Amino acid sequence: MEDQNMSLLSERASSPDPAEGLQAVAALSRLLNELETLHVINARRSGWSWREIADHLGVTKQTVHRKHHGAC
Repeated sequence: MEDQNMSLLSERASSPDPAEGLQAVAALSRLLNELETLHVINARRSGWSWREIADHLGVTKQTVHRKHHGAC
């Protein structure tokens, strides 16, 4: 079922219909945020510093801390 959802999102993201494309982009953005939070939590539980996480995400330490400190 998950593969079907991803295939559908992929199709919708490349749709020439702006409404479909934008809805797909919004869904993908939510998914990406959830995945980022999950992996930041995993990294913190594994002893990673905010600096290490930020370096891997390509953002500043302040950005990643501000975004995720409440989840960790």
